[in-house]
Amino acid sequence: MQTQSPIKELKKALRLEALARRDALSADYRSNASLQLATHGLSGISLQPGEIVSGFWPIRSEVDLRPLLFALRDKGARLCLPVIIDKQTIIFRELTQDAPMIETGFGTSGPPDDAPVVDPSFMLVPLAAFDERGHRIGYGAGYYDRAIARLLALGANPTLLGVAFDCQKVEIVPDEPHDVPLEAILTESGLRSFGSIDKAN
Repeated sequence: MQTQSPIKELKKALRLEALARRDALSADYRSNASLQLATHGLSGISLQPGEIVSGFWPIRSEVDLRPLLFALRDKGARLCLPVIIDKQTIIFRELTQDAPMIETGFGTSGPPDDAPVVDPSFMLVPLAAFDERGHRIGYGAGYYDRAIARLLALGANPTLLGVAFDCQKVEIVPDEPHDVPLEAILTESGLRSFGSIDKAN
């Protein structure tokens, strides 16, 4: 039986601890914090008209991104959501105002099969834990790592903005060569930027 590397074991432990802290937040706190996060996001994010922004529908105790996503759409953004198509891959389908939401696997919801597949240039990235350097720990399946790698291989350079609650911060995320750091983290206490996220300039 193959054992995990020490880095992967540490990431797993940090992931479980951060998610336990997130799960312990009250529903009222998560709701209010999601609205605060949307306010900070709207004041700190600049987008070009028609820019394609990927978000996610909340599952379990995740941040509820819907207030921010709908506000960005009102400002001219095109929205898309991730859809799991096999055990290795997610694609992004456009979310239009009149489209129904369907179950898309692992408790997630997204646009239906006939929705256009798009490549986002601005990604609101879910995560389990993050540090002040902009490194993230995902949920362990590697979907976003592979999606980001695919976009980079196509020559795209999407802005990567992690979204989480403050309680998911850890002292340091052990990073590996394939890890792509985030350009910013958005939480209920504000926007921490590690580079430029102003795509309009």
